[in-house]
Amino acid sequence: MKKIVEINDYLLGTLAGGAADCVYWDRVLAKQCRLYELRNRERISVAAASKLMANMVYNYKGMGLSMGMMLAGVDKRGAQLYYVDSEGTRTPGKVFSVGSGSVYAFELGRRAIYHATHRDAYSGGIVRVYHISEKGWVNISNEDCSDLHYKYAAEKGNVGA
Repeated sequence: MKKIVEINDYLLGTLAGGAADCVYWDRVLAKQCRLYELRNRERISVAAASKLMANMVYNYKGMGLSMGMMLAGVDKRGAQLYYVDSEGTRTPGKVFSVGSGSVYAFELGRRAIYHATHRDAYSGGIVRVYHISEKGWVNISNEDCSDLHYKYAAEKGNVGA
């Protein structure tokens, strides 16, 4: 399962929780962001997109939704990051780690993400690295965790480990 949703060219959403809930609400958010863009002839801000998401899921609070997401992007105020969950909680921040594999990812970087993904069966198995700048996001890589496992084992001399 793809755990990062490309909402528009300047905004990414992550998925953590129930796959069906996450995919559905990210699609609804992508649609709402596009409608905003068409109505207002400008991109939606990251703050406004996160507020939209928080308001939409708040109406379902206590009904069994299982979702935690980060919204990351660039707008007129620069790089922005928000955490939104299925209870309607919306928190701005500089660094978040979300999902069942997050307890293993104490530092950023491909190798740290690999280790978290390798140890957690619910992480999706693909290490996806994006870079977000004023020009929008760029997908740097999508690497299968199994391939990275053998690559890192070979570096240690533990081929087949």
